[in-house]
Amino acid sequence: MKETIWQHQMPNGLKLLLLPNQSEVAHVALFINVGSRDEEVNENGLAHFIEHTLFKGTAKRKSFHVLNRLESVGGDLNAYTSKEETCIYATVMQPFVERALELFADVVFHSVFPEKELEKEKQVVADEIDSYKDSPAEQIMDDFEENLFSGHSIGRNILGTKQSVRKFNRSDVLRFVNKHYHPSRMVVAVAGQITGEKLLKMIRRYFQPEIQSSGELIRYPYTFYQPFEKSINRNGFQNHCVVGNLAYHARHPRRTALALLNNYLGGNAMTSRLNLMVREKYGLTYNIESGYQAYTDTGLFWIYFGTENGLHEKTLGVIDKELEKLRTSAPGTIQFLQAQKQFIGQITIAAESHSNRLMAYAKQWLLTDAIETVQQTRQMIAAVTPSELVEVAREITRPETRSMLIFQSRKGKK
Repeated sequence: MKETIWQHQMPNGLKLLLLPNQSEVAHVALFINVGSRDEEVNENGLAHFIEHTLFKGTAKRKSFHVLNRLESVGGDLNAYTSKEETCIYATVMQPFVERALELFADVVFHSVFPEKELEKEKQVVADEIDSYKDSPAEQIMDDFEENLFSGHSIGRNILGTKQSVRKFNRSDVLRFVNKHYHPSRMVVAVAGQITGEKLLKMIRRYFQPEIQSSGELIRYPYTFYQPFEKSINRNGFQNHCVVGNLAYHARHPRRTALALLNNYLGGNAMTSRLNLMVREKYGLTYNIESGYQAYTDTGLFWIYFGTENGLHEKTLGVIDKELEKLRTSAPGTIQFLQAQKQFIGQITIAAESHSNRLMAYAKQWLLTDAIETVQQTRQMIAAVTPSELVEVAREITRPETRSMLIFQSRKGKK
């Protein structure tokens, strides 16, 4: 059954996406094509800080009234910042879609960023930074990416540092917002019981008055990768390790093959190759996984594990053997078909969520100017061949271009 997707672009450049359904619950999202990679060196953490402070008051609402606008009708309001986008999203009952859209327009275009609220939020972000530093499994991923993309804005931590955040003032915030928050760099997406005509009417009421940006988004590509190996001593009982490499960007013709390879190797199934070998066969670790992150012009592939001090070299040896197998010979026919079916099943099940599908489509349209439907993704996975999987493994997991970061424990087994 063909999926219904309604798309429209306003005269001011704003893109509209609608996924009609018959659920009592609606999902509403506003994506902005700006993230931490678009910051200047002295702005590290500013995109994320602004995402926090959008809810601190507008020209017509105090902070409490912003937060209460959807919560008072049982809705849920949230936001996030990534390397390449900022997103505000909400879940509400169907009658309150317009309320959510009006609130989004208000906070994005009419936030006033009171100095007093900005100062309070600096401490909140500082606590968030401390929180992630208390989790070495999270911190090592950020540190690995920072080293992998060394010297480039895409490698900098999304949260920034305590020092950089403390320096921000209202002028910094307003300058960044005025530079980047324009309708031509936004997608408004809705999943719910609503027609395109009705959505268009709401958007004209709240978003059309905002003029199109005269500035163009310019992102400089990362072109100077140097493999690295680094070990950092720190307190704790486990060694944490990440190995990885540069990978395909979001529009690369082999991105689907790499996504399949990643899922087969270290996806979230207990039957992934790394889990079966490292955890189930040898009992070397509790947690091992791989990942593939595609950006608009580059990407990264990584493998992470945490293990008892003294066992990380043995674990790396098992990982290297599995990668070498993938580089030299394709999985057997039955094994390969199972990997395809497993990945297709996971994607299809995840897409049952209206929210998941809406967020994925909106992000694709924002960053790649195209939407790849679930049905198209399934077809692309089915079209991957065993030989293509081997070619991707050879290209992405080459030992001579591999990078590695280890958090070496000062405690535990020696």
